[in-house]
Amino acid sequence: MYRRIHLCNGLLERDGRILVVANTYPNQTELLWGLPGGRQEGRETCAMAAVRELREETSLEARVTGLAYVAESFDASTETQFTAFCFTIEAAGEPQVPPGDAHVRACRWVPRAELAAVLNVRVVREPLLAYLADPAQRYFGYLDAGITIAFGDESPA
Repeated sequence: MYRRIHLCNGLLERDGRILVVANTYPNQTELLWGLPGGRQEGRETCAMAAVRELREETSLEARVTGLAYVAESFDASTETQFTAFCFTIEAAGEPQVPPGDAHVRACRWVPRAELAAVLNVRVVREPLLAYLADPAQRYFGYLDAGITIAFGDESPA
């Protein structure tokens, strides 16, 4: 039986630019860029997790404005199913990575036209770009995640 992990992300756009963060993981040699977000914890909704993760990774206080899309993928090597819930959000101020974050090393605003070159994980890049091109596309499924992530606080996933 596959274990299930909910990933909860925030899509923050200003003036045609998307906020992205660079993460490092024990089993990856390069930084992985993606939307701010992370794993749902304990007794919190996915929307609450997206707001918490955005605050932890960028120091921004956010408000969820809607559900953008859902993307699920499977990592057969760890028998893990990931379901990513991407929420549109609003937040004021400029992002900054708090000192001591376990994974985030940088954050920056990326113009829509440059996202494809920055987002280096297919199951992150493809749903976001498809949604931005056509917001009617709201579900994406991948039988092979194409990547294994070791979070560092548990076995690889």
